Amino acid sequence: MIGKVWPLALAGVSLGIDAYVLAGVLPDMADSLATTAGAVGLGVTAFTAAYAAAGPLLSRVLVGRSTRTALLVALGMFNLGNLATALAPALGVFLASRVLAGAGAGVLTAVATATAGALVAEHERGRAMALVTFGLSLGTVAGVPLGMLIGELAGWRGTMGFVVFIGVLSMLVLALRSGALPRLPTARRSGGRTMLGDRRVALGVVLSFTLGMASLGLYTYLLPMAAQRGLGTWGFALVWAWGIGGVLASGLIGTPLDAWGPRRLMPVVPVFLLASFLVVWRVDSPVAWLVATAVWGASGWACVPVLQQALTLGRAEQAMTVVAFQMAAMYLGSAAGSAAGSALLAGGAGAGELPAWASLLGALGLVLAVLIARLTPRSGPAEPSAVPSSPNRTAARNPTRSGCP
Repeated sequence: MIGKVWPLALAGVSLGIDAYVLAGVLPDMADSLATTAGAVGLGVTAFTAAYAAAGPLLSRVLVGRSTRTALLVALGMFNLGNLATALAPALGVFLASRVLAGAGAGVLTAVATATAGALVAEHERGRAMALVTFGLSLGTVAGVPLGMLIGELAGWRGTMGFVVFIGVLSMLVLALRSGALPRLPTARRSGGRTMLGDRRVALGVVLSFTLGMASLGLYTYLLPMAAQRGLGTWGFALVWAWGIGGVLASGLIGTPLDAWGPRRLMPVVPVFLLASFLVVWRVDSPVAWLVATAVWGASGWACVPVLQQALTLGRAEQAMTVVAFQMAAMYLGSAAGSAAGSALLAGGAGAGELPAWASLLGALGLVLAVLIARLTPRSGPAEPSAVPSSPNRTAARNPTRSGCP
């Protein structure tokens, strides 16, 4: 199963790196482009906005020809945008390049997620599609520090060159991959208005935004939060605890997801996220913080495939569009969370108070998760077919009935 899906997970790694790597090289980029760090920071906004718009709008158009073509075009846009970023002579070119890279990333996430589920038999889809999220988390956790190290040695352009290298490698692997990729079905009426008119999908998009705002948004301020609690020397360990928790959870969540289904897991994961926020808000012990940040990272990343499974269950023809909206909402929530945290700090709040605000969002997320679970169809563990069949034939019959990344 991993042999079929790992090229898509590798593409996820490149996305995970690119989404967050700029934060570590902002000062260097600002000096090089003769502008301010705040102006360069608009690149993150440009990337996120393009990601949110392109995924729902372009993914259905591109898969009309073939799945492989859609993946290669999306990766081509992503790589070209990052290459333009690496070579940007001025701020205007830099911002335009981030729009192009974000558009490619938005399409790639939706198509790769749906393709992962279509490549395997039904009883393996939770694990297969969770590998895309595993790639995203691995790129964020391992790739960003590596990118920062490259930046110290070769400058920020070298960091972006590293992102381009991973993206081109993903593109080559997909282009040379043997065997046909399953065609992804699309409903005639699966646009934004139709999708968001469904209660389960609408609640899921709101939940994705809420959890992105709370989990990824709060992560931006992990180091100042720790410093205010007298745990500044533990900052490096806390960052890695969060990341390792996320990588392990996104890599392991697929098995229980296949066994128990999203209806049972959907209300459980946000409980751990909320508990972790409460611990970092009320407790000063470094050991407690290490455990809480690991649980925070684990539950935050595990929510992604569980929610996608819940939203796409029984929606074969709409799975790709649903995932596009869900992931767009998550990245928009992340940007909104970072902006909200900055506004709170500018208004006089201490960094140590931010987990309290995140806890309110976590509680809202828990309520939404319970509602989504009640709207999710019941599904027992999927059993392998008694009649052997090739994965492509199985996928062609029912490609994304219970898909998640």
